[in-house]
Amino acid sequence: MAPVRRKWRPTLSMIVFVVLVTVTMLPLIGLFFFRLYENQLIHQTESELIAQTAAIAAIYAREVEADPAARALARPAGSQAPTRDEYRSLAAREQAMRTPVGDYHPIEPSLDLAGDDILPRRPDAREPAKPADPAFLAIGARLAGIVTATQDVTLAGFRILDPNGTVIAGREELGRSLADVEEVATALRGRYGNALRVRISNSPAPPLYSWSRGTGIRVFVAMPVMVDQAVAGVVYASRTPNNIFKHLFAERRKVIFAGLAIALVTALIGFVFARTITRPIHGLIAQTQAIGHGERAQEPPPAHYGTREIASLSQSFHEMAERLSERSAYISTFATHVSHELKSPLTSIQGAAELMKDSSASMSEEQRQRFLGNIIDDTHRLTRLLDRLRELARADNPQMAGSTTLQAVVGLVRDAFPALIITVEGEPESVLGLSPDNALIVLSHLADNAQRHNAKNLRIAARQVNDRLELRVSDDGDGIAASNRGRIFDPFFTTRRESGGTGMGLGIAQSMLRSHDGAIALEPSEAGTAFTIRLPWAGCGGMPA
Repeated sequence: MAPVRRKWRPTLSMIVFVVLVTVTMLPLIGLFFFRLYENQLIHQTESELIAQTAAIAAIYAREVEADPAARALARPAGSQAPTRDEYRSLAAREQAMRTPVGDYHPIEPSLDLAGDDILPRRPDAREPAKPADPAFLAIGARLAGIVTATQDVTLAGFRILDPNGTVIAGREELGRSLADVEEVATALRGRYGNALRVRISNSPAPPLYSWSRGTGIRVFVAMPVMVDQAVAGVVYASRTPNNIFKHLFAERRKVIFAGLAIALVTALIGFVFARTITRPIHGLIAQTQAIGHGERAQEPPPAHYGTREIASLSQSFHEMAERLSERSAYISTFATHVSHELKSPLTSIQGAAELMKDSSASMSEEQRQRFLGNIIDDTHRLTRLLDRLRELARADNPQMAGSTTLQAVVGLVRDAFPALIITVEGEPESVLGLSPDNALIVLSHLADNAQRHNAKNLRIAARQVNDRLELRVSDDGDGIAASNRGRIFDPFFTTRRESGGTGMGLGIAQSMLRSHDGAIALEPSEAGTAFTIRLPWAGCGGMPA
């Protein structure tokens, strides 16, 4: 026979390992594929630019308020209609603008790598439609020192614009117009403007920088300068966010500790999985293989069962193995007894038949009748034995449906054994959790056993003990010898074989009761024999006897 091809399946340890590795890699997945950390760096950069431009805008506004000529040139907010592109970005940023919180008007960073378009590099400044007013040029000259000092420290680029978008302060592009730049146009209408733009560096970037989008973009913010609800100018700033690898290198100790913590937690989870799931399952597999090879006694039970479910599974497995072992021993012993019980009468029948065949001419009629009587007795014994075997098979696999009262089944026993005086005490209307036929099998064998031991009276006392129904069945017969009390439930053990006993009656009663979650036990008694039957309590009924 060709070997069956086994389909490959992953082991539980492999699945646990893959799950733990995936969980461990989740921070890196979020870092590199979802750009979560890069987005945080962009928010940080925008937040810093907002704070810097807000401070310079406050100084700019005070300069305008102190100069009547410049104050008169401020433009009302929203005096120019936005273009289509400007309106699209304006609607997207409205939520992040000056939402009042008490007496304050905070501006939250709103740029997002996933949601915002990355615009092309900033357009070059153009020639203005008209030159900047001298009043604003003077203000720009006074602010130039502040802008330069701030830029030297923060590394951000700053441009100070007049109400028309012309650069009045900054290291470059003085006198040129940035009014056509999208975020600047938004600020000239009195609203905060921001944008992500492609960054083009004058020097080549390091190789690692190409792994991060953060180094290829630049954050631009445009903060309007408001004086008397009019736009007096714009503070325009830009800066490149920190590179992700540069930032992680700067925080390398924290990153290493975080990685070690994740690895430690992952290893701990793996250890818990191995101890509570994988190892107990492997222990159960080893036990099943040992039992399959007949080595049950050599394989000790697992030291740890892990989870409650695996402990329950292991307990069920051991109970099943115990039942199978008991059943195997029972079948082996039973087969030996059956073969012995069948062999004895068959040998006797065969011997008698052979003698009658060989000695028919010289055998007397008396001898012939005696041999025929032996043959008939042995056939009767075989018939009784086969009847008991059928009853035993029925007891081992009974029909579980149905119930009856004690009084009803006692009436059937009285009809089957009229020579016995059967009395019922206690609760005769107790309901037995057995069908009438199954209950009759149990009590009939006890009555037959009593009658074969010369009993005249059979007494049945019923009472409830907790959740069980207890029946005490006693007789006034010869009793059971002390040497035989431990063997009475063994199959085919009998002291009345000459009177037709098969030694199976009590075994059949015991099997029937076990099948119904009951039990039978021999009790000590001063005279006769007494048995105690325990069954699950089924209540009381009113069935007539």
